[in-house]
Amino acid sequence: MVDAKRHVHGVDYEKVTADYLHRRQLRSGTAGWILLAGLGVAYVISGDFAGWNFGLAQGGWGGLLIATVLMAVMYTCMVFGLAELSSSIPVTGAGYGFARRALGPFGGFATGTAILIEYAIAPAAIAVFIGSYVEALGLFGLKSGWPVFLAVYVVFVGVHLWGVGEALRLMFVITGVALAALVVFVIGMIPRFNAARLFDIPMTDAVGASSFLPFGVFGVWAALVYAIWFFLAIEGVPLAAEEARDPKKDMPKGIIAGMTVLLLTAAMILLTAPGGAGSDALKESGNPLPEAVRQAYGGDNLLAGFVNYVGLAGLIASFFSIIYAYSRQLFALSRAGYLPRWLSVTGRRHTPYLALILPATIGFLLAAITMDGDLLIQIAVFGATVSYVLMMLSHIVLRRREPNMPRPYRTPGGVITTGVALLLALAAVVATFLVDVKAALITAGIFVAHLAYFWFYSRHRLVANAPEEEFEAIERAEAELA
Repeated sequence: MVDAKRHVHGVDYEKVTADYLHRRQLRSGTAGWILLAGLGVAYVISGDFAGWNFGLAQGGWGGLLIATVLMAVMYTCMVFGLAELSSSIPVTGAGYGFARRALGPFGGFATGTAILIEYAIAPAAIAVFIGSYVEALGLFGLKSGWPVFLAVYVVFVGVHLWGVGEALRLMFVITGVALAALVVFVIGMIPRFNAARLFDIPMTDAVGASSFLPFGVFGVWAALVYAIWFFLAIEGVPLAAEEARDPKKDMPKGIIAGMTVLLLTAAMILLTAPGGAGSDALKESGNPLPEAVRQAYGGDNLLAGFVNYVGLAGLIASFFSIIYAYSRQLFALSRAGYLPRWLSVTGRRHTPYLALILPATIGFLLAAITMDGDLLIQIAVFGATVSYVLMMLSHIVLRRREPNMPRPYRTPGGVITTGVALLLALAAVVATFLVDVKAALITAGIFVAHLAYFWFYSRHRLVANAPEEEFEAIERAEAELA
């Protein structure tokens, strides 16, 4: 299975046989830039339907508005940086692959672990919101969400097991339905819009408190965690690199187009939902869009029912797509030996079935045990923000250290752009501790445990000819020639 080990820069590499990589193949040429843009929107669109509104309880509408603008700037700058990195290093490992090249094996694994925490936990949070939407409709007489959690995991993991092409096309259709539901919601809420309702949360005695910032300046910082939910996971588009038709061209187009759509939807929802129903009414709702319609129109009506039913498509789109993301991140880390190698084996339809099933089992248990979408959001956001810091640092390091690296797409503004994203990501990391220290410490503990696994075990068992690791051999050969 493997050749002799080689020790390089504190890690041990094994060169595996062709059969090892043959049993870990994805289906290439599946997605063009339009499908990639749809994937990017699908990752995130559930954030328009639920989760963002908890930021109203932290910062009021004004605080959430400022936080959303800051996170919109962060994500836009980050997307430009990722567009460059994904065109230069088109590998399934994505963020882990970028950081691996810039920061070495330890930095690469730390980034991959943070991304994996985000993607493994986010579907669990979305499952809780799906349960809330289903319960609000009174379907099947359900009073507990766990049967819904189980059903969505079984069905949508099953579709991914069937094949990536089928999964991505179905995902695209569901995302289209969800976008249509958002447009209908916005049109329906415009006649009920009243600017005074945006500021109906009572003012507290916090420092800097006002009707615009009822929880003071501190509330803006706390709201960052929930503003992120409008954009969380767009960075997952590069995970499809090895399944894209022409990643060097399609990745930049796809991720930038997806981000453009998300900026528009975030602006529409943040304005019309609280403006029609009142910020106070939505600040703790598990299904804020149907609730906004009921509040605005004084009870159940056809629009509320439509948004509730079709709004499930938005939640399902993100749930469905992030399953894809966590499986590819886990696949890449496993194939390269950072995590147990058996997790990256693919079936006859070239899907990493164990990388799909294991995180799904963990996610279902977390959703069923906690029943707390708010808590799970905070855990996912912690992982996400740590990965953003490391990915933007990777872009800056590679621009400085490898100025001649082929870059089919170049980030506008270069390191200034990614530097802005880096600073805002650092602020968001701090915000996760301000909102819920317990959730942040739990996630930090998981993160540290993974790093310990790498340090004491897997760094001695890395795969030299995994795509994300091959440049190490190239770099070493070039150094020997020099």
